[in-house]
Amino acid sequence: MRPLTAADLNPAILKVQYAVRGELAIKAEELREKLQSESHGLPFKKVISSNIGNPQQKGLDQPFLTFTRQVAALMEYPPLAEIVKDKWPQDVLDRAKELQEEIGSIGAYSHSKGVPLIRKHVAKFIEERDGYPSDPEDIFLTAGASAGVSLILNVLITPNVTGILIPIPQYPLYTATLAQFSGVALPYHLSEPEGWSTSLDEIQAALAKAKQDGVMPRAIVVINPGNPTGAILDKSTMVNLVRLCEEHSLVLLADEVYQANLHRPDTHPFHSFKQVVRELNSPIPLFSFHSISKGVKGECGRRGGYFECTNISDEVRALLYKMASVTLCPPLSGQIGVDCLVRPPRPNEPSYPLWKKETDTIHEALRHRTQLMAQRLNSLPGVSCVDSPGALYLYPKLELPDKAVEEAQKLGKSPDTLYALQLLEETGICVVPGSGFGQKDGEHHYRLTCLCPGVEEYVSALENFHLKFLKKYGGL
Repeated sequence: MRPLTAADLNPAILKVQYAVRGELAIKAEELREKLQSESHGLPFKKVISSNIGNPQQKGLDQPFLTFTRQVAALMEYPPLAEIVKDKWPQDVLDRAKELQEEIGSIGAYSHSKGVPLIRKHVAKFIEERDGYPSDPEDIFLTAGASAGVSLILNVLITPNVTGILIPIPQYPLYTATLAQFSGVALPYHLSEPEGWSTSLDEIQAALAKAKQDGVMPRAIVVINPGNPTGAILDKSTMVNLVRLCEEHSLVLLADEVYQANLHRPDTHPFHSFKQVVRELNSPIPLFSFHSISKGVKGECGRRGGYFECTNISDEVRALLYKMASVTLCPPLSGQIGVDCLVRPPRPNEPSYPLWKKETDTIHEALRHRTQLMAQRLNSLPGVSCVDSPGALYLYPKLELPDKAVEEAQKLGKSPDTLYALQLLEETGICVVPGSGFGQKDGEHHYRLTCLCPGVEEYVSALENFHLKFLKKYGGL
C-alpha cells in the first residue's frame, strides 16, 4: 500500500501559516522540556511564553474570576450546590439554578446557535452597551471568536476569486484562514508613526490594486482594539470605514475581542461598529465578534465566544445556521463562560465586591505593565514602541544592524526571526517576530504580551539581551 504523504493532501493546507504557534513556540517547548533535566546547561531557569495572549497559562498565572468558576463548577456537578449552599454567594447559586433549568446537563448538545437563554442574555448585553436593539436570533455562540471568524470567511469566499481586506500588521488567524479557504488577502497597512491608525487611503489603494489584479473584494477585517498593535479606533475613523463599505459593497468583519482591555479609557474609549452602523442607519452587512478568552476573564481553554449578525438577510442567516449545525454546537463550558461575560454580578448582588476587586486588580496590572514596558523599550537604542492604549500586547519596531540582517539572510530567516530565536535561546523569553503579522519591506518588529508577572525582571532581561545583540552585530 502506498503511504499517505503531504502531496496527497489539500494543497491549500500547505499554505497555512500561524506564527503565534510556529517556529518560536515549537522551539520554546523543546527548551521547556530540556529544563526538566538537572544538567540542562541553559542560561535561564524558565521559559516565559510571551508569544500568545493566554492569560491563565502556567507561568503567566493571571487569576481566574471567582464568580465564573463557581458558576461553572455548579454546572459541571449540580450536587455541589447542597455542599456549598451556606458558603457560596446566593447569586452564584441562583445563576447556576437558572441555567440548569434551561440547559439540563452540560454533557448534552445544545441548539447549534447556542443555548437560547444565553443568546438572549448576549442580546441584552449588546443593547445595554450600544443603546440599540439586538435580536437573539442574530446571535451565534461559537467555540471562541476564532471559530466564528472561520465560519464567516468560509461562507464568504469563492476560492481564488474573493478578496478580503486585512490590516497589516494583523492577527495571523486571518491569513491562515484565508489560505485554508483559498481566499485572496488584500493587505492595507496601518500607520505606525500615527499610533497604528487606520488609513482610508491605504484601503482605497488596496481596493484599486485588487481590481487591477482581477480580484473581487468582498469584505474588510477591522481589529479594534488592535492585535498586535493595541490601537483603538476613534469614532470618526469608524464612520469613514462604514461609508467606505457602503461605497464598495463590502461586508465588515469587526474583531472586537479586546473591547474590555482599555488602558486609558478616558482618552481612548471603545465604540462598537454595531453602534456606529445603527447611528448612521447604514445598510452594510456587519459581523461582530467577541470572546471570553481576553478582557480580564482570560478563559481561553473554555473556547467560548459569539458573533452578532447586523443587516444580514434571513436567507443568509439560514445558511449560516446550516453551516453551524454541521459541528452540532459550541462547547457548553464555553457557553456558560459567555453567560458570565455578558451577565457579570451587579452592584447590588453579593458576588459583586469580590468580582469588582478581582477585575480592577487585573486591569491595573495590565495597565501598569504596558506603560512600564513601553517606556523601557523606548529608552533602548534602535527600538521604538507605540504605547498601546488597548489589548494585551506591545509591538516594538527594531532597527537591526546590517550584519544581523546579513546573518539572517544566510540562515534563510527573516531578521526579526533571528532576533527572536536568539532572545529565546539566551533568556527563555518567547515572542513572535513581526514577519508573522506582516510589515513593510525592510522593517522589523516583534510582538510580546503584557501578561508576564515580575515585569521588572522580565523587562531587564529584554534590555540586557538587546544591548548584547547590538554589540554582537556591530550596532553599538
